[in-house]
Amino acid sequence: MSMIQKEVSDFSVQAYQNNAFHTVTKQDILGKWSVFFFYPADFTFVCPTELEDLANKYEEFKAVGCEIYSVSCDTHFVHKAWHDASDRIKKIQYPMLADPTHALAKDFEVYIDADGVAERGSFIVNPEGKVVAYEVIAGNVGRNADELFRRVQASQFVAEHGDEVCPAKWQPGAETLKPSLDLVGQL
Repeated sequence: MSMIQKEVSDFSVQAYQNNAFHTVTKQDILGKWSVFFFYPADFTFVCPTELEDLANKYEEFKAVGCEIYSVSCDTHFVHKAWHDASDRIKKIQYPMLADPTHALAKDFEVYIDADGVAERGSFIVNPEGKVVAYEVIAGNVGRNADELFRRVQASQFVAEHGDEVCPAKWQPGAETLKPSLDLVGQL
């Protein structure tokens, strides 16, 4: 079943950010664009490469009004310990959400019950709290922050310009398509 247009359920989780713990709720995501970036676990191999990639692009995400939330089924205490121990993870300034009860992983349908971890899932959520784009991939394949950022920008563009669509490899300022009735079969 598709997650497109699924509204994020109410939630309240602990986060580690900027050397402090705080609570993040559904109310915090409303009114702005968000990326929920699920990964299997702290202190692993592929995860720090992805999270560092996002950390290096975080200012660009913020500049377009999009908050990043990395999420694993670890606790906020484990997030802090990993942050303190890893040079890659020390670069992270976005909230690292703790999901030890698996509520978020289950809501976004990425929870692997047999392993007690989340699959690698990236979800773009609009200001109304609805999923507008996502991908879920195998745990042994890392994701690309540049492509995720491009998809955020494309999602924002089509939200503002409902009569236009973004073709493959679209970048801000590039040509878009304006579907007409005679082109509908070609989409």
